[in-house]
Amino acid sequence: MTSPTRRALRLTVYTGENDTWHHRPLYSEIVHRAHAAGLAGASVFRGVEGFGASSRIHTSRLLSLSEDLPVAVVVVDTEERVRAFLPRLGELTRDALVTLDECEIVGPGTVSRPAGTDAEGENPS
Repeated sequence: MTSPTRRALRLTVYTGENDTWHHRPLYSEIVHRAHAAGLAGASVFRGVEGFGASSRIHTSRLLSLSEDLPVAVVVVDTEERVRAFLPRLGELTRDALVTLDECEIVGPGTVSRPAGTDAEGENPS
């Protein structure tokens, strides 16, 4: 049996841990703008190693001198809401890689439960 899903759009911004916007971490500014725009959610993921346009490798290995680790900010919502957010993001991400991916959400309101069970999957009787 396949669980029901909803179509969505995933926005991912790839940047560096030390990138800032007006003395504030860029990833934090993106999350706060997404929240203010009423998007469903945003998460920040810190990478252990990576490189970007500079071709300089950033790593968390103990003996490395680099502390500017890669960061990915991921936002998922309906396509309309994510696309409406892009202009608010544009001024922040001139040097960052931004990707959009179609995806499906399996979550609240999309997963069917067996008849006679509550939200926790238990039989209330």
